[in-house]
Amino acid sequence: MNVESLTAKQVMSRILVAIRPEESSLMAWELMRRGDVHHLPVVEDGQVLGVLTREDVAASWSGGPEEQFRRQVRGLLGSRRRPRVQPDMSLSEVAVVMLDAGCDAIPVVSEEGLIGLITARDVLAAVAGRVRAADRPGEVVTGMFHLDPVLPAGD
Repeated sequence: MNVESLTAKQVMSRILVAIRPEESSLMAWELMRRGDVHHLPVVEDGQVLGVLTREDVAASWSGGPEEQFRRQVRGLLGSRRRPRVQPDMSLSEVAVVMLDAGCDAIPVVSEEGLIGLITARDVLAAVAGRVRAADRPGEVVTGMFHLDPVLPAGD
């Protein structure tokens, strides 16, 4: 495949772990750890609100598990730009959007909502000729499990 002819749909990750905005930062961290991912799309009613990174969670971390359990993901997104791309955009157009936004992951959306995610790693894989083109739809998984903090019992 020629890199110049690749589209967002051809290079995006299709199996995603996503999180709802009302979930806790503790849940976000655990999803990233267990799913071995660095980016979590934040999805509400099928619409992507933004992409949470490990750095976002780590930078906001203070206090113990109980405090993290009470802090919602929605508050970690902040007010920064939330770019997204369409599935038919060229890989070079996607790269421009990522560079201009200063992000290393960008959601791919269609009329149905979130359908994929493109990371800097996906772009590098495409440039290296390691694209696994697939026309089948992916899967967005949210709320795989629920975490409650385990706190020591009071004396």
